[in-house]
Amino acid sequence: MKLSANFTLEELTKSQVASRRGIPNNPNATQIDALKELCMNVLQPLRSYYDKPVIVSSGFRTAELCIAINSKIDSQHTKGQAADIEIHGVDNKELADYIINNLDYDQIILEFYSGGNSGWVHVSYVNPKENRKQSLKAFRDEETQKVKYVPY
Repeated sequence: MKLSANFTLEELTKSQVASRRGIPNNPNATQIDALKELCMNVLQPLRSYYDKPVIVSSGFRTAELCIAINSKIDSQHTKGQAADIEIHGVDNKELADYIINNLDYDQIILEFYSGGNSGWVHVSYVNPKENRKQSLKAFRDEETQKVKYVPY
């Protein structure tokens, strides 16, 4: 099923962990609608602007899949509102900056970035009236080894 000109439901639900562990990762109609909104308002505009594939490393996740990967079951990924992305050859900071400056979004997290194409960009979209325009950076605290978030 196509979600936009260049994105399919399959690529937004693909998960190696789900495949290995036999976890169904199938969104319902409401979650599919949210994935379409994410694609139409964020992912497709990125694909069109950069004229390069947007690689989705993690899109939709069921609560069961979130538990399997030690993620929160109330993550925007479970609602079909978020994706972790990168574009080969594009610095992830540049990618995050482009989204912040040019697109409507709910949340951007530049995750584990140390320059170049390191880490990834988490981006979410809810709707024009509810998008918070929150931008954060995520890193692992060297002392505690816990993930911390700071304003971007």
